Amino acid sequence: MLLKFYRVVYFLKFWVRLALRIFCPKVNIANPHYLNSEGPLLIVANHPNSFLDAVIIGAFYQRKIHFLARGDVFQNPIFGYLLRSIGMIPVFRAREGKEHLHRNSHTFQESVDIMKDGGAVLIFIEGICLNTHDIQPFKKGASRILETLHALGIFPHVHVIGIAYNSFRGIGKSVNIDISEIASIKPIIESSDRLFFNALAMEEMSKNIHLPLEKTFVSHGFAYYFHLPYYRLIEYGVDLKFKHTVFFDSVLFAALLFTYPIYLALWISLLVTMGIPMFIASILIFLMPILGQKSIKLA
Repeated sequence: MLLKFYRVVYFLKFWVRLALRIFCPKVNIANPHYLNSEGPLLIVANHPNSFLDAVIIGAFYQRKIHFLARGDVFQNPIFGYLLRSIGMIPVFRAREGKEHLHRNSHTFQESVDIMKDGGAVLIFIEGICLNTHDIQPFKKGASRILETLHALGIFPHVHVIGIAYNSFRGIGKSVNIDISEIASIKPIIESSDRLFFNALAMEEMSKNIHLPLEKTFVSHGFAYYFHLPYYRLIEYGVDLKFKHTVFFDSVLFAALLFTYPIYLALWISLLVTMGIPMFIASILIFLMPILGQKSIKLA
């Protein structure tokens, strides 16, 4: 059962990477050797584009990444279970109800336990998502986790990531990811040490955020018109609820990720009913994602 679960997780990661080639056709990664790191790892990153930040970072690291996410999205038991199954850990803020704040002690302990076992945890250290590349004041969650680990004699690698987009809305993005490592961190024992760590991390992050210069252009060929009605329908549905929120891109990506195979399957069925052999219909339709990707240009 556990083996089947991990197969599902790895297939989902593979499918996400394929989808990102269309949604974000250009991802520039500075210092990609950090993606192959081993052992206990704490990743701190800025948070300009909701869950898409975690999706992109998690897709490129060559290991499982657990990440802290806002606790209110876990309120639905089924949805919460699914989120946990892909490595998300709930963290609660005062705006989501002060009665939930005590649960953060379990969140931080869970993060500590993951790194004690050699795992990796991603935390968005600003504690808030805004569609901006301006760095927000850092919260104390990352330093608290490190303080607990240091008390146990565990000193994880600490990666600082700056992630930047040429657009916060829609398909065809260029993304810059710059990764660096805080080489040596003195043990965090008291509040002044936590402040020192945050200052060090902010200095690194400010050097790692580089906005992409490319602009997105879409050529209006056959693949464009093949995808246009489907894309506009999904975009319209997402727009109805998430148009003016930081979640637009993330929800749009998720909606396209899970409905696109259905759209392709419907086209295959249509071609088969028109008398085209299944094999030929499948080849024709499965060429569409490749042509769709090539129709998106960045310059």
